[in-house]
Amino acid sequence: MNTPVTAPATGPLAEVVEGPAFTVDALARACGVEPEWVITQVEAGVILGDGAAGSWRFDSVTLIRARRILHLETVFESDPQLAALTTDLIEEVEHLKRQLRALGVDLP
Repeated sequence: MNTPVTAPATGPLAEVVEGPAFTVDALARACGVEPEWVITQVEAGVILGDGAAGSWRFDSVTLIRARRILHLETVFESDPQLAALTTDLIEEVEHLKRQLRALGVDLP
């Protein structure tokens, strides 16, 4: 059962923790969904986990990605693959903005 995300889908969602810190169950709890949702996303290649199937581990960056995807799925009733593509684009824009800032470019 998908539950609406309580954390915002943009801006800082969580403190970044080095390394894989979440199990499937912990990631599901952090997103407010059932573990089956996480498993489905990993099997579809939408989110990536470290380790073998069934014992995947996830980092905080994956938590942010999963929350974004879930937000798009629930708020906009988006198809999971479309939500993942949209999340890819959001992440790419954020990456490009970081690069521009590192070069000293002022952004709005």
